[in-house]
Amino acid sequence: MTILPRIAAAGKSKKSQGGIVEAFVIDGNGVPRGKWLPAEKLSDVSDKGLLIPRSVFAQDIWGRDADEAGLAHGTGDPDGLCRPVEGSVLPISWLSRRATQVMLRMVDAAGAPYFADPRTVLEGVLARFKDAGLTPVVATELEFYFIEPTETAGETPRPSGADAQRWKGWQQNVLSLDELHAYDVIFADIARFAAEQGIPLDGAVRENGPDQYELNFTHTDDVVRAADWTIMLKRIVKGAARRHGMDATFMAKPYGGFAGNGMHTHLSLLDRAGANIFVAEGHAEGGKLRQAIGGMLNTMKDSMLVLAPHANSYRRLTPAAHAPTRLSWGIDNRTAAIRVIEAGPATRIEHRVAGSDTNPYLTMAVILSAALHGLQTGAVPPEPTVGEHSESGCESLPTTWDEALARFEASDFIAEALGAPYRHIFAAVKRQEIEEFRAHVTEIEYDAYLKTA
Repeated sequence: MTILPRIAAAGKSKKSQGGIVEAFVIDGNGVPRGKWLPAEKLSDVSDKGLLIPRSVFAQDIWGRDADEAGLAHGTGDPDGLCRPVEGSVLPISWLSRRATQVMLRMVDAAGAPYFADPRTVLEGVLARFKDAGLTPVVATELEFYFIEPTETAGETPRPSGADAQRWKGWQQNVLSLDELHAYDVIFADIARFAAEQGIPLDGAVRENGPDQYELNFTHTDDVVRAADWTIMLKRIVKGAARRHGMDATFMAKPYGGFAGNGMHTHLSLLDRAGANIFVAEGHAEGGKLRQAIGGMLNTMKDSMLVLAPHANSYRRLTPAAHAPTRLSWGIDNRTAAIRVIEAGPATRIEHRVAGSDTNPYLTMAVILSAALHGLQTGAVPPEPTVGEHSESGCESLPTTWDEALARFEASDFIAEALGAPYRHIFAAVKRQEIEEFRAHVTEIEYDAYLKTA
């Protein structure tokens, strides 16, 4: 059983009287970026908005401008006006001082949603569903690891109780209630903070890796709000862990030999009468469910840069690890890329490719666009996979970041789903990140080649 560290002093300190407002947008990598303001500025933000550079939506994972994107370099790096998202003025109870968060969305000079804001990208997809007379209902499942606090970005992560050599015994203890009990005080804080922010949690599960857990949301037809909840919960989990002397990571594959962190997305579609269109024909050939699956599989390769956006993302996608590696689907098959859950009126698709490191707005945008593409083209998927999908013979997903970028940039589907201008921005950011990784020689390369080559 995990031994919970002593509660940190900061977690018990009395909140200071000053107070702050934390106002932020979400960039293309799903990272909150913004400002701290004195608490008395909240009314100004609500009434007048807040100026943030437009280039915030074209920053790489290290927070550097991607000049190729064209939002900063050569433009004078102008500001964009950001307005509060309705219902997003909420307490932040995990900081040591009184704090309030305000999620923002950027608008252009005419007051219309700014094209490079991931929230705007998702709203554009939802508009196409509205035109088609369909309402998506979604929920995400978010996996993460509790880890000992790290001092530097390059430090090797380790689970609670591990010694200096990172050894713990590496218990997996899937579905263990004792492991949940061990983190009761942290989960109690997570539940409290989530309730304060209006996030409807629907359960917690001990997962496959050491100190790995999953939190589930209730299903909703407010897709943008579901993406908001995903971002907000990641902030809450990290904040709650830090209050108790721990940390949490949503990195796709923090441990090479253990399960990665996925963000599984559940989807059903309602017609104008409110009926689930996946129910009437079930998974019969030619039915709406199969068409949606066909669309997802036909466009999945082009979507991989969104579903697996980082170098580390591709370490998660390994055979026989409950992480998809092939264009497959199956009935209640957790090894497949697409899992069909037959549950009467709640029959739905579980899209299992994305990691917890993705941007939820963009991930939902490509998943929903793929389903709609399948319905509109009458897509026909292969037969469902039975058993381990890595042995099915189905076509492989892209296995490298470079391949994913190349397909993304050339994809007409992505241009339609996200908009060609946003396709250019996101590709520019990812290309800059790839080039940065290429400029660094890894420790294992020195170990293998420095004296032997």
